[in-house]
Amino acid sequence: MILNLDPNFRPFTAQPEIIFQNFTFSGGEPHIKINPDFDTTQKVTLTHRLNSFNDLGLLCIAVDALRRMDVKNMELFIPYFPAARQDRVMIKGEPLSVKVYADIINGMQFDKVFVFDAHSEVTPALVNNCEVIPNHTFIETVVKAIGNEVKLISPDGGALKKIYKVSEFLGGVEVVECSKSRDVKTGRLSGFKVYNDDLQGADCLIVDDICDGGGTFVGLAEELKNKNAGKLYLAVSHGIFNKGFAVLDCFEKIFTTNSFKDFEGERVEVIGLKLQNIT
Repeated sequence: MILNLDPNFRPFTAQPEIIFQNFTFSGGEPHIKINPDFDTTQKVTLTHRLNSFNDLGLLCIAVDALRRMDVKNMELFIPYFPAARQDRVMIKGEPLSVKVYADIINGMQFDKVFVFDAHSEVTPALVNNCEVIPNHTFIETVVKAIGNEVKLISPDGGALKKIYKVSEFLGGVEVVECSKSRDVKTGRLSGFKVYNDDLQGADCLIVDDICDGGGTFVGLAEELKNKNAGKLYLAVSHGIFNKGFAVLDCFEKIFTTNSFKDFEGERVEVIGLKLQNIT
């Protein structure tokens, strides 16, 4: 049985859904009423896109309601793990935000927690019974959509391990390593480097897990062009795009999933997450 808490996000295509109603009280508290007309002895998989604490609150009260209905076996699929980028304390006075979310989710005692393309190894280390779904088939779909050979571009050292696994999955697509510098106090980016002297007009696909404002990719695109790159493409598992798509006009096309929200536009292609029973 599936409980999709976001009605616009239905990643499981072949399982019956549990019917519910939810609303927010005038005081700001989320509330839910789950239709009890289902077999509570079956496993229930909850899905949600956690874009705010209210989304997390809805998840918490949904789990409580199910427990009170005597549902014993529950799993969770949250493709974008909130605060996954806040996985270390850089300066005094900051929280370890990812652990705050992990502790709350751990308190709900799920049998499994599935995350799509986790930002780093910190998230699965902090979340009990966590299983990471890799971005391999997403990038495979992107490469097929582009329709010609591309080089995979790793934007920084943090992405290297994952992108080489993608390359292996795709049969050995060439990887170009890159790097950048970030001021931990201001967040300002600089010093983009591409470790290839001449890309000889080859089309390039930057692969990363998250695009927020896009500064990393704009700076990297400029340096790739300086190294004689051909057409530039961008593929990110979790698209936030808080500055819109106009700032990313250096890219021929942008690919993302619906893990965070839904998007429309001529230059963006959303590849919806469609899964079978992941257990």
